[in-house]
Amino acid sequence: MIPKAPVESTLRAMGRALLHRNYRLFFFGQGVSLIGTWLTRVATSWLVYRLTDSALILGLVGFAGQIPTFVLAPFGGVLVDRWNRHRILVVTQVLAMVQSALLAFFALTHTITVAHVLALSVFQGVINAFDTPARQAFVVDMVEDRADLPNAIALNSSMVNAARLLGPSVAGVLIAAVGEGTCFLIDAVSYGAVIASLLMMRLPPVARAPARSRILAELHEGFRYAASFAPIRAILLLLALVSLTGVPYTVLMPVFAARVIGGGPHILGILMGASGVGAVAGALLLASRRSVLGLGRTMVIAGALFGAGLIAFSFSRWLPLSMVIMVVVGGGMMVQMAASNTLLQTLVDEDKRGRVMSFYTMAFFGMAPFGSLAAGWLGAHVGAPMTVRLGGVVTLVGVAVFLHKLPALRRAVRPTYVRLGILPEIAAGISQTTNKQG
Repeated sequence: MIPKAPVESTLRAMGRALLHRNYRLFFFGQGVSLIGTWLTRVATSWLVYRLTDSALILGLVGFAGQIPTFVLAPFGGVLVDRWNRHRILVVTQVLAMVQSALLAFFALTHTITVAHVLALSVFQGVINAFDTPARQAFVVDMVEDRADLPNAIALNSSMVNAARLLGPSVAGVLIAAVGEGTCFLIDAVSYGAVIASLLMMRLPPVARAPARSRILAELHEGFRYAASFAPIRAILLLLALVSLTGVPYTVLMPVFAARVIGGGPHILGILMGASGVGAVAGALLLASRRSVLGLGRTMVIAGALFGAGLIAFSFSRWLPLSMVIMVVVGGGMMVQMAASNTLLQTLVDEDKRGRVMSFYTMAFFGMAPFGSLAAGWLGAHVGAPMTVRLGGVVTLVGVAVFLHKLPALRRAVRPTYVRLGILPEIAAGISQTTNKQG
């Protein structure tokens, strides 16, 4: 029998970031909004597939929605370091509400076309280019105690993936019952929750350093900083590879639901929901951690599970087995992404946080459009299963390279961990001396 005290201690540790009022407001407001976001994601993919019956068009829509993030996110990161992050988020959430409302209008009036979806996907991509780095960097402003930052990031991921668990399942039922337009309308209304939570926050004034140079010069400074520090560079490169080759499996999920397994929108919702179960479990596991030490190995294990899961999923034709594999895929993808986020947020200098998180946005969200386009093209030529299988293989290769470099990366982060108090100076000094002697 598990002793009660350790269980209670673990549960308190998992939710310690919620003790901060501003983060608590954001957590629950964003949680409501994200359910609506997942309704729109699933409804959009099903709508496009219903209108076109084309894996290539699915990939094109995914590309259109994400390519603005790749192009504009670095500039968004510079502005996040210059401007008030809270105000940026309020503006982006209002614009996202407008985007969902327009989707709902066209769908409910039965005038929606693929051209509408493409245009509004581009609009949402532009919004995300500024919203995502601002959202990532703003976590630090909401959590006063930096020791709780890893927990806040993990809880953020659990919130995203709890919505991912609930949203697709509800979307499958709603699409079958009342159509995609209702999903878009609910999403538009749900943005009210996160906007209200942002407006209710009590934030101390934050002094931003005045702009010392032009945007391009500051962008170059941030790029040079990220590229010259091996741990940040390696994390971003692995994340970019996984996003390019592994994450685009989501674009082809309607094909798996309809053709490989032989179902409808409810099967799509079940598969996406199973992925969400794994993601939530992985996020809670990360939230229970009390230190960032060991997250590099966690990234390797999670990335390996993700790649192997994709390969296994590509061979499955049986719904129960596919659901189990999707749990592994969702957990591996989420833990690898959230662990990368936590390490970056821990290692980065505060005055460059917005720019580095914009590179994180480029790596995770910005590479996805190229992967979506490639997945759509390959899916149309070699089939969805082979496309996902190839993505899993390339993901495993990238993880293996990262594992090979991990010892050197650990040595590189030791001085930063000592400065932040994560590693005791004496222990780190002994370790460094041992490495030199070895």
